[in-house]
Amino acid sequence: MNAFAVLADETRRDIIRLVAKKGELSSTEISQNFQMTPPAVSQHLKLLKEAKILHVKKDAQKRIYSLNQEGMKEMEDWILEIKSLWTKRLDRLDRYVMKLKKENKNGK
Repeated sequence: MNAFAVLADETRRDIIRLVAKKGELSSTEISQNFQMTPPAVSQHLKLLKEAKILHVKKDAQKRIYSLNQEGMKEMEDWILEIKSLWTKRLDRLDRYVMKLKKENKNGK
């Protein structure tokens, strides 16, 4: 599933924020922060893992979640690409406005 589609859900964004603050958390520790059943939180964690937003490692019976740097980098790269395209458009608009101001000043 697309990472941005997965992040459309507020609970998933809250899970990401929690994991980012703490670094690593078990699924039990994550579940304790939400007013929903552990299986419901597990479904959110599964989607976050499939979207490569969270990384999971096993420690005996525990599953420990952390941010997946690779997945986060993919989203960051996409956002930076869009920001760059937008900035180029704004720069062209700025040059056009400056050209119009110069023409008005010269009486054209």
